[in-house]
Amino acid sequence: MEPGNNRRVVVAMSGGVDSSVSAALLKEQGYEVTGVSLQLYDPVPREPGCRSKTCCSLDDVLDAGRVAKRLGIPFEVIDMRAEFRELVMGYFIAEYAAGRTPNPCIRCNELIKFDLLLKKAREMGADLLATGHYARTAEDGAGRKWLLAGLDAAKDQSYFLFTLTGEQLQRIVFPVGRLEKTEVRRLAAGFNLPVAQKHESQEICFIPDNDYVGFLESHGTAQKPGDIVTADGTVVGRHAGVHRYTVGQRKGLGIAWAHPLHVRAIDTAHNRVVVGGRAELAARSLNAARATWNSPPTTAEFRAACRIRYRHTPAPCRVVIRAEDRFEVHFDEPQTSVTPGQAAVLYDGERVLGGGWIE
Repeated sequence: MEPGNNRRVVVAMSGGVDSSVSAALLKEQGYEVTGVSLQLYDPVPREPGCRSKTCCSLDDVLDAGRVAKRLGIPFEVIDMRAEFRELVMGYFIAEYAAGRTPNPCIRCNELIKFDLLLKKAREMGADLLATGHYARTAEDGAGRKWLLAGLDAAKDQSYFLFTLTGEQLQRIVFPVGRLEKTEVRRLAAGFNLPVAQKHESQEICFIPDNDYVGFLESHGTAQKPGDIVTADGTVVGRHAGVHRYTVGQRKGLGIAWAHPLHVRAIDTAHNRVVVGGRAELAARSLNAARATWNSPPTTAEFRAACRIRYRHTPAPCRVVIRAEDRFEVHFDEPQTSVTPGQAAVLYDGERVLGGGWIE
């Protein structure tokens, strides 16, 4: 990154080591840094002495405040509970009801952190917004900003950021995106940050026990029993609600069969869960809607690599543009568990071209 030259930057501080080191690096580089934590949901009751493994909990906000105090930077907490409830939690519930598997982290990045918080940073007089994501940006000869995968391939989070436009990227920085995680830990210890050895968040932030079924049912999703069927309609079992299943799932079906069965599809119209063998999960193509492009495609067809979930290795493919906000992906080799509701993110090498939502 370029020297700060007293430019003002707001750092979204989750209370974790990555955003904390981001704030420390920016201050060291001469930026005028303000730390901000978002209150996104009401505290969830926990057992005494239990520390959260999520982000954005009350414990995390307190940790972020401690880091800001150690660094000597201003710090504030912004209440976005109402917006988060509507835009992220509401979406999460609606997607499961529609038989799709949502990705709330992408949704939060798109509508909360890099929309509402980016606007708030501008209101605060900041030139830039920084986060602790493992991603990078680069500028081409035309002055256009591109999103790149993080240098640490094991921690790369560019998949969660595909909705960012070139205009947004002009005002966003990722200070740890060019570092390995081990280096971030080392820097945190060197800065004497109180979160240097803190464990990473591993769960959906507003579902700390990872009990998404319990969350859905406590927020009005009804238990509506139905049939579990094979592709030819043979009934092989019963389910207690389609919201309890996702494409590719094998465990928890409660079916004794000659070979392992996986969820192939969620048929909400008939309240059925469709299952089959692992080979039946393979797909050679997908359709994606609500596309976002870092830069609009200049041809109707092009080659790329497509990532269909966070830990998926981008697969070589042919992309066909069907409309400004729709595209098809045709894989060179079949891909397993193409899941409606997840994102299909397109790459050209390490550069993110854009993406859309799998139908």
